[in-house]
Amino acid sequence: MDRVVVVLGGASEAARASLDSGRAVLVENSDYGTGCASSLLAGLDAAGECEAVILLLGDMPGVTTEIVDTVLSQWRERRPWAAAARYQDELGHPLVFSAAAFPELRALHGDKAVWKIIDREPETRVARLAVDATRPPDVDTWRDYLEVCAAFGVEPQSAEATSP
Repeated sequence: MDRVVVVLGGASEAARASLDSGRAVLVENSDYGTGCASSLLAGLDAAGECEAVILLLGDMPGVTTEIVDTVLSQWRERRPWAAAARYQDELGHPLVFSAAAFPELRALHGDKAVWKIIDREPETRVARLAVDATRPPDVDTWRDYLEVCAAFGVEPQSAEATSP
């Protein structure tokens, strides 16, 4: 059975109030300040026993369900140890890790830890799965946020309204 786990961090109360979680399980990561790996660990704990996990970031709204489905379908055909979406211009999310990778994932800490695995492993271990699109933008700055709002035709909230 496919499960969806959403890990919430710094502004979890505001995020929880604004989300229609549907069938997703919302999980608190109280250690979010220690880096992205803490969110991964919280998600792995909540996922329980499974054949693989798909990782994507909440600040990449352009990663559509179609992209996730494409990557998952290709992963299921090949079942590599891990995989990353290979967009037309670069690698990106979603990432897929088989259950065999969970012990290594559980040993990670800090930020960008998963990418260190992706970057160091050969394609025979970490497959690059083709996605026929450019990599969606990652929203890390206020300017990124404004650009994504414009691209999606959404009126941006003020900085004060988005602060935790």
